[in-house]
Amino acid sequence: MLPRPGRAGQAITVDGTGNRVTSPEPAAPPAGRGGCRRYRADPLALAAFYRAATGWEPYPRSDDGFAGLTTPDGLFVGFQKVPGYRAPTWPDQSGVPQQAHLDFDVDDLAQTEARLLALGATRPPHAPHAPDEPRWRVLLDPEGHPFCLTERRASAEPERRV
Repeated sequence: MLPRPGRAGQAITVDGTGNRVTSPEPAAPPAGRGGCRRYRADPLALAAFYRAATGWEPYPRSDDGFAGLTTPDGLFVGFQKVPGYRAPTWPDQSGVPQQAHLDFDVDDLAQTEARLLALGATRPPHAPHAPDEPRWRVLLDPEGHPFCLTERRASAEPERRV
């Protein structure tokens, strides 16, 4: 399973077309350390992908307009439906800009990448890393948003989780 994202924690206020969203808030998510909202065409399907990837718990009041997941330490990741949603044109930001980005630290990069590809992630047409890069990969989730995998380094010091 993937751990919680390494750099999440702020609300996203831009929809899939690059405009600010003024939609009403969904039912309050569980209390926790913070959250990240991602705008989507199909929140339930995307929540299912990230749940399979991470093992995070589903928000019990998820529906076709808003779905969420909670990490074991309380970080909430929400997926909100936006009418007319369009996937980002990453890496070209002149079309639809990237709205959010999740980073995951993993123990085995090759094994995790293969598992996520089997779950529905894809490789971007433009990979910003060399094909044989040993510690870093960029993948696209099923709705086209990039996310990164980085392989943990062995260290004499215990890892500090953010």
